[in-house]
Amino acid sequence: MSIIGWILLGLIAGFIASKVVNNTGEGIFLDIILGVVGSVVGGFIFSTFGAAGVTGFNLYSMLVAVVGAIIVLWLYHAISGARRV
Repeated sequence: MSIIGWILLGLIAGFIASKVVNNTGEGIFLDIILGVVGSVVGGFIFSTFGAAGVTGFNLYSMLVAVVGAIIVLWLYHAISGARRV
């Protein structure tokens, strides 16, 4: 996947994860960063359990990225002490 594909996937995954975790976004740049990191984390977790990781820009990869971004966002809030709304 190209860097633009990763950024788009990360933006969408970060936005969805932000809405799931705390009902507000973290800002466009932090959403992208947490989404891209979440894509990598989600791919690692899914591949550890025998499923495919991020395979491209498709619905399955979006699911993997969102699951990973939710985990990363939850850890971000736990470490930073940010309140959930």
